[in-house]
Amino acid sequence: MTETRAFNVLFLCTGNSARSILGEAATNHLATGGRLRAYSAGSHPKGEVHPLALELLRQLHMPTEGLRSKSWEEFSGPDAPKLDFVFTVCDRAAAETCPYWPGQPMTAHWGVPDPAAVQGTVEEQRKAFREVFQVLQRRIELFANLPFEKLSSLALEEQLNEIGRR
Repeated sequence: MTETRAFNVLFLCTGNSARSILGEAATNHLATGGRLRAYSAGSHPKGEVHPLALELLRQLHMPTEGLRSKSWEEFSGPDAPKLDFVFTVCDRAAAETCPYWPGQPMTAHWGVPDPAAVQGTVEEQRKAFREVFQVLQRRIELFANLPFEKLSSLALEEQLNEIGRR
């Protein structure tokens, strides 16, 4: 991976309404210098972004324009951006089915609980969104600081998997 172009990252989950949207927005906000360009999608998209995800991003002064719930099929066609990395963020611990991404991008599982599934008060739901965002943000920061150009594909893949285990 010695290219100097931007690397395309897809955050993938089931509904594409919360976790993957947070990953997309955080990566595009945190990745400096145009090194990373993030997208998100779902295997069974809900069709709308969760309002608490948008609320949190606005509170953090992150752009929300263009964020939408969409199918992963948008990223499998000939006009789709070439993906370099695909991160699944579904929660296997909750027996949630993670979509499988075929093809050549480097993949890793960065599972986090679904904040949209939290029952309780609005404040408890907001707390769940903040906690998930903090986990994703830390992983994205670690990822964005990896020396892609100095790592072999095998070493890079191991680093991505290790980030997901943290």
